[in-house]
Amino acid sequence: MTRVQTPQASSQDKGANPGWVSFVGSGPGDPGLLTVRAVELLGSAEVIVTEAPEHVDLVRSVLGLVEGPDGTWDGPEVVDGGFGEDGQPLTHAARAKVVVRHGKKQRVVRLMTGDPFLYASGPEEAQACVKAGVGFEVVPGVSSVSAVPAYAGIPLTTKRHREMCVVTCGEKVDWSAYADDRTLVLLSGVGSIAETAAALIEAGRSPQTPVAMTRVGTTTEQQTLISTLADIGADVRAARIAPPAITVIGDVVDLRQTLSWFETKPLFGWRALVPRTKEQAGSLSRRLREYGAVPEEVPTISVEPPRNPLQMDKAVRGLVEGRYEWIAFTSVNAVKAVREKFEEYGLDARAFSGLKIAAVGDKTAEAIAAWGLRADLVPSGEQSAAGLLAEWPPYDEVLDPINRVFLPRADIATENLVAGLVDLGWECDDVTAYRTVRATPPPAPVRDAIKTGKFDAVVFTSSSTVRNLVGIAGKPHPSTIIAVIGPATAKTAEEHGLRVDVLAPTPDVEVLVDALADFGSARRLAMLESGEPVTRPSERTASGRRKARAK
Repeated sequence: MTRVQTPQASSQDKGANPGWVSFVGSGPGDPGLLTVRAVELLGSAEVIVTEAPEHVDLVRSVLGLVEGPDGTWDGPEVVDGGFGEDGQPLTHAARAKVVVRHGKKQRVVRLMTGDPFLYASGPEEAQACVKAGVGFEVVPGVSSVSAVPAYAGIPLTTKRHREMCVVTCGEKVDWSAYADDRTLVLLSGVGSIAETAAALIEAGRSPQTPVAMTRVGTTTEQQTLISTLADIGADVRAARIAPPAITVIGDVVDLRQTLSWFETKPLFGWRALVPRTKEQAGSLSRRLREYGAVPEEVPTISVEPPRNPLQMDKAVRGLVEGRYEWIAFTSVNAVKAVREKFEEYGLDARAFSGLKIAAVGDKTAEAIAAWGLRADLVPSGEQSAAGLLAEWPPYDEVLDPINRVFLPRADIATENLVAGLVDLGWECDDVTAYRTVRATPPPAPVRDAIKTGKFDAVVFTSSSTVRNLVGIAGKPHPSTIIAVIGPATAKTAEEHGLRVDVLAPTPDVEVLVDALADFGSARRLAMLESGEPVTRPSERTASGRRKARAK
């Protein structure tokens, strides 16, 4: 019996290979289906051998890798396991050689679609590792056999349907063996579905047996075609369904009418433009994905240090020396700028001892908390400069030993907060902590998509994102849904000739996405009630748009 060593044991045994291979299942497409162990191994891998082209984006997303100007990133080496250097598809044997070659000296993650040991080449490649003396482990993944039907709202077993069969389609399948009422799951069956259906009918299955074919399941491009054995061949040709797809045959398909949950998400398949950097768009993009949208981040603003750092240097020294009673943060970027300046001076949060801290809103307060500090004042109502002023205490000569406020902020911030604090008796050191400059224009295909209505929605989180997006890419098409974070942003959008469809009830990015989802739900329901097919905004003309406004 061959003993498969653990990584620890293999590194200690004299003469053993120092490398290790982890066969990791990536699931059928949705990155959220990766296991905790899979993410852990991807983070520690030296080499990742992929199986499908989309695995590169998956690795980039999971590890948070940022591509540099030369097209590379700081992270593990990614090796294409699908094609060789000559551009030809690799055979199982050739791919196994690639895995073994790297596995002899490096920590390798062999990333495989679905589950490595279920309808995959994992067993053959693992045997090659055993033969070469390379240690390995297997991390199971969610198989498309069960995941794709589940995402289509089709359970493979119920109390009434307890048996199922998985069949890999091919010329040698004896379909007469599946003439009973068991649920069938067909793999690689798109091209031969007409012949398969005819064979099942000939074997005794009813021509009216329900059939569901789901392509690119678990992704936001998922499409499900519902038909019967009698009609599935013609329906697939008419709909031009292309692989990859999973086909389910049996009465369980009828349950989709009530159990479809993924394709009925409020923003399913919507291409949503997020005019923010990847660093800023994290929670917003995550929320959009939860509602089924496909977020695409397009930076419109670049945050840079102030042209003259002396003012900021002086203010930080004054903070350490006890010159201020308050510091007021009006953005997450302001917190980041001050924190970076502290690190430059070798200071930490202890320098805030005795200083009162104000935050313009919850997100800014969270950034302060991540620094180990607690905001003393956060507006309970409107989270804006006006809301902050409404709750700011007036200067009291008896209670306040110092009457000065440190206000680090952007170079384009308005003067309202400073004026309001002065009216309350405070003196302000209004300091430019960072500059916001217009980003470079996005690539031509993105600009074209913005102007021609290929985006379903644009999510604006500030007035500056409106001005800068229009400046670098042009106005969004009239068919595009415009969602804004607050009244000021709405006013700016309207000044630029945009019709605002969605206005967040409170200035919070997640609340904004929730409001957009409510709009999408109402729009979908209206289409269903009127007997129209459910389409995305990009699939309809501007004249056909509804004027609904979500508040």
